[in-house]
Amino acid sequence: MNRKVSNRFGSHTMRLAQFVMAAAASSLLAGCASNQAASLARPQDPAGKVAALGFAGEARGADAFPLYQSFRPVSHSALNGRTIAVARISDIALRPKEVVLTFDDGPMPGKTSKILETLDDYGVGATFLMVGEMAHYHPDLVREVAQHGHTIGTHTYRHANLRTMSPDAAMAEIRKGQASVAEALAPIGRRPAPFFRFPYLADTQSLRKRLASEGITTIDVDIDSKDYFRSSAESVRSRALDAVEKHGRGIILMHDIQTRTAAMLPQFLADLKSRGYTVVRLSPADRSAPLVASAE
Repeated sequence: MNRKVSNRFGSHTMRLAQFVMAAAASSLLAGCASNQAASLARPQDPAGKVAALGFAGEARGADAFPLYQSFRPVSHSALNGRTIAVARISDIALRPKEVVLTFDDGPMPGKTSKILETLDDYGVGATFLMVGEMAHYHPDLVREVAQHGHTIGTHTYRHANLRTMSPDAAMAEIRKGQASVAEALAPIGRRPAPFFRFPYLADTQSLRKRLASEGITTIDVDIDSKDYFRSSAESVRSRALDAVEKHGRGIILMHDIQTRTAAMLPQFLADLKSRGYTVVRLSPADRSAPLVASAE
């Protein structure tokens, strides 16, 4: 897998911070009612602390998690491919002309829902790697993604560059992001899948090993759409399609906080379909592990 760090640190961080600040102001004006409701539903331990996520090594009762349900596309499409059960990154062994759609940094009002509509229209599943702070301010959108049947993983709490932090501080940032997404999903009885992506793709081998030891799979990237560049939707579509054709298969990185991504996605999926590609969905290998799947 390609884990090169892109050069988008400054502008990308600033845009995400602006989104979060705007979201915070909106939530304050609204009285934060949705966040209060999610907080009441958050699992607690006897001492009143938030229960551990327990992605690995935790004994689970029969009713600990909802029965796994396969992704059921709203519409039938030849673009919809198989589902891969993932316990480690090596499980994602894609065949020629298979791609995985991933969306980072959301959820974002006005953009995530539009992307969900497009995915429904083309009958394909995706993986959303959510920033905890965004999930905190928009828990309704987190639940909307889950209810559309897509896989939800995490992406730290505040999109921090973990390479610049101590190992313990980095893990604390990762866990805070997991807890925030879990809190948003709690009212519908779901929890995030044990999937994680490093912000800026800035990983370290020690952190990757530590996550793996806890049953958390790092989701890497083969094809970077570079939708964070200031370019038109058509430029993003053309660039991403060229990269897909060059690689022939792979995990595609996009962002559901970008207007240009939501705008280019319908034609991009149509292009993939016309060229004989299929979209593969990722789900946790252990059916008893935390996951997000469509409701009956």
